[in-house]
Amino acid sequence: MAPQSAATSSAKTPSSPQDGTGLSNRTQTKSKRPPPTPVRPSSSILLVSQTNQVLLLHRVQTSTSFASAHVFPGGNLSSFHEGPLPDHGSDSLHEDGLVYRLAAVRETFEESGILLAKKKDAEGLLDVSDETREAGRKAVHGNTIRFVDWLDSVGGIPDTDGLIPFTRWITPPNGPNRRFSTQMYIYMLPLLSDSSSAASTSLAGGGQEVIIPTPTHDGGLEHTAAAFDDAANWISRARAGEIILFPPQFFLLHIVSQFFRGSGTTPSDYRAQREALVKFLNTTPTVRSDSPSEGKVHATASIPWGEKVMSPTVLFMRKSDRRVVLGLDKPGPELKGSNRGGDWDRVVLVSFRKEGPRDVEVRWREDVLREEREAERKEQEGGAKL
Repeated sequence: MAPQSAATSSAKTPSSPQDGTGLSNRTQTKSKRPPPTPVRPSSSILLVSQTNQVLLLHRVQTSTSFASAHVFPGGNLSSFHEGPLPDHGSDSLHEDGLVYRLAAVRETFEESGILLAKKKDAEGLLDVSDETREAGRKAVHGNTIRFVDWLDSVGGIPDTDGLIPFTRWITPPNGPNRRFSTQMYIYMLPLLSDSSSAASTSLAGGGQEVIIPTPTHDGGLEHTAAAFDDAANWISRARAGEIILFPPQFFLLHIVSQFFRGSGTTPSDYRAQREALVKFLNTTPTVRSDSPSEGKVHATASIPWGEKVMSPTVLFMRKSDRRVVLGLDKPGPELKGSNRGGDWDRVVLVSFRKEGPRDVEVRWREDVLREEREAERKEQEGGAKL
């Protein structure tokens, strides 16, 4: 898996007023940097259960990326499985397309066993026996058969039409050596009927663990377990230090948690929640009515969520709690000068520690900047009294 690595691992010096923060100039002299490492195309799915819970996978501690973190299923595009990949420097490298969608469905199958595929000759999602499913996971993971060919052999086609684009994340150049351009999607598993019980399906498990089989081609584990849980619960567990969520996962869970408000309701309620989320994703401007921007609408607010590209940049480090403030409006060096962009109105606060990001929080940018300007004012007044 090559997950959506899109947050810096260490704080840099705060930004100057020209960067739009309105804070004092505390930058250091910039040295000439080498060109950024080329990005790898990858895709990932925020998979929603029949009860509007979200699937996360727990990465093993020895993983080369996102070690010990909870992540969405997803990974690198494969020329073996998906065919020719977008060329570096091409527009299609950073745009939604069939190869990204195929990879997202394939990786979800490999990593969780959940098959997002339709029947070739009938309506509904394809269902296969456990034996067929596990044999297919092993064969696809080991590159002994192309995913679409295996699907065809069991009477299915990938449900790429069911994927809803939900931002793209590009690893900033000052981050890890491995960089990704990751297309994120939402996929909503079919709702249960009003007469069905949520307990009757294994895909709506109320936070109960689903063990991920060990990949056999390398003899090791990529993930230890998978679980569906409410988005708000995942966020609460991260805030309590029980799990690790990197900024991209935390941010997207924060967005959907405003619509998926917990279990224990009816299929009609779940349907209404989904409809409200889809409407939000398709609405511009993307800043909400309770934004403190005082009527100002940034250009990125006109970009729908499915087209937003986010490459987190460090704005400054807060005086109050020493957390880094990440801006999400920049699309990364590969798209500099284009009309692409992310979300100016929201920022992510995070403390980067040895074990991973902690104390992650999504806030309105204007609120955070106002607090920092007030902290600077008090600091200056205190210095003047000495």
